[in-house]
Parts: sequence; structure tokens; C-alpha cells
Amino acid sequence: MKTNAFRIGFVATLGGLAAILLGLALSSIATILVYLAAAVFIALGLDPIVRLLERRGLRRMLAITIVFVLFIVVIIGVLFLVVPVVVKEGAALITGLPASISSLAAQPWFVSLNASMGNTLNLSGASAALQNFLSDPANLASLGGGLLKVGGDVVGGIFGGITIVILSLFFLGSLDASKSALYLLVPASKRAGVMSITEQIVASVGKYVIGQVILAASNGVLGFIAMTLIGVPFAGVLAVVAFLLALIPLIGTVISAVLVTLVGLTVSPGTAIAIGVYFLIYMQVEAYVFSPRVMSRAVDVPGILVVIGALVGGTLLGILGALVAVPVTASMLIIIKQVVVPRQQRL
Repeated sequence: MKTNAFRIGFVATLGGLAAILLGLALSSIATILVYLAAAVFIALGLDPIVRLLERRGLRRMLAITIVFVLFIVVIIGVLFLVVPVVVKEGAALITGLPASISSLAAQPWFVSLNASMGNTLNLSGASAALQNFLSDPANLASLGGGLLKVGGDVVGGIFGGITIVILSLFFLGSLDASKSALYLLVPASKRAGVMSITEQIVASVGKYVIGQVILAASNGVLGFIAMTLIGVPFAGVLAVVAFLLALIPLIGTVISAVLVTLVGLTVSPGTAIAIGVYFLIYMQVEAYVFSPRVMSRAVDVPGILVVIGALVGGTLLGILGALVAVPVTASMLIIIKQVVVPRQQRL
């Protein structure tokens, strides 16, 4: 008995140590795993376009080359258009923040609201403190160190982006071969079912990625036009933020609408109301016009699962996690409906 207890304890201890080492190993390669996940989803998003060109008579490698060249051209074009605007307006946002806070504090509606609350909202003091902070050379030096770190992160992000693009090309080129190799590992009696489910998942994920990017782009572009016409400051930066947030299903557009409305409030209540009304109208159009057309037959996931998946994915992996949460959830539902439920019915 003592020998068996010692053996069980020894094996359990080894299992715990192995789990700890595995966790440490995964945490050390977390960045690589994120790169791989991003590359896989980009490849799956581009695959439907490649297959469309194949149906038009092009060979797969030629179709992949055309799609990938266009993909890179679009990325470079967007960077050249967006980056200068973001840098310029980002710097203006930081330097003009004290003035924006002072402008908000001087507006009649805010003065009235603050008076009704016993003057507890001291925005003028916050603006002065922020102005003193930005005018202090020592603080600017510390910000410079932070900017150097940010610059290093930007360089690392550029190399990471190049890595993701290269991996996406390899994944896209070897997608069919990888699936065929996977099918050979499945017993022949179950191979047809696995092939059917896999093809459904791949098609669903590809359509979803394309659809979500199209919806996010419409949110960013139309939001930029609306902010420019209404007079919301820093429209370029806010449009990029709106695009990134719109990649998060359901809640992303709402968050960007609240953020932009708050920025509009620094100009005037009328500006905030105008841009808020725009976003209310846009969200209705997106929900009842854009989404049904763009996302048709892509995913079929209940709204509550979309929200839960987006929150969990965003917490774990940021925007990438929120983006992949819905197709992952849809894939799990496909497996449950076509594998788990029929098996339960046979029992």
C-alpha cells in the first residue's frame, strides 16, 4: 500500500510539473502563437477569393499570386494613406488635450451641470495640471523614453506584420495539401464526415473574416466622412480606432460610437448629438442591411454567444482574440450539431 501511494504521489507530482513546464513554454511562445493564429485567419479569409478565381479558370498558384499581390498592395496603400494622418493627428491630440479639456469646462451646459453637483468636477484644474506636466522638460524626457519604447514596439510590430504576411502566404498555398494530409489520419469509415465538417468550418471562417473586415472598413470610412462633415476633431485617428473596434462583433461599433460622441462633446453638445445620431442610424443600417448581405451564410451563432465569445477572446488575445472568437464559436457549434447531437440521439 505504501509503495502504491508513493507511486501515485510521484506520478501526480510529475504530472503537475509537466503541466507547469507546458504552461511556461506556451507563455514564452505566446507571441508566435498569435502570429500563427493571425496568419491562419488571413489565409482562410483570402481562400474564398482564390477559389472564386479558380472557378473562373485560373490555376490555384496563379490565383494565389494575384490575390496576395493585391492584398499587399492594399495594405501598403492603406498604410501610406493612414499612417501620416494618424501620426499628425495623434500628436495634435496629445498637445491639444489641455485646451480641449478647458473648452469643455467653459461650455455653459457643463458649468450648469457642475454647479448642480456642487462644483465637484474640476476640469479646469485638471487641464492646468496636464499643461504643467507637458511643459515640464523632465516630464518630456520621461515621455521621450516612453516614446523610444513605443518606437521599439512599432519596429517589432512591423517585423511581426511581415512575419504574419509570409506565414499567410505559406498557409494559403498549402491549405489543400494540409487538409488532405489531415484526412489521411482519419479512419476511412469516418473520413467523409470529417471532410464535410472541415470544409464547412473552413468556408464559414473564410466568409466571416472577409465579412467582418468589410463591415469594419465601412464603419471606419463612413465614420470618417461623418466626423469630417459634422466637425468632430481628430477624425483620422478616431476613424482608425473605429475600424479596429468594429472588428469586435456587436459591441465594437457601440464602443467606438460612445468614444467618438465623447470627443464630439468637447466641441459642443450639438456636435455630440449629431455624431451620436449618425452612429445610431449607422448601427441600424449595419444590423439590418449590411450584416445580412455581407455575412449571409457565413456564421450562424446566437447573439449571446457572440458577446460572450468576443469578451473572452478580447480578454485573452485583444482584438485578434475578439475577431476569431465568433468563427471559433461557430466551428464548435457545427461540431456539436453534426457530431455530438447525432451521437446522443443514437444512445
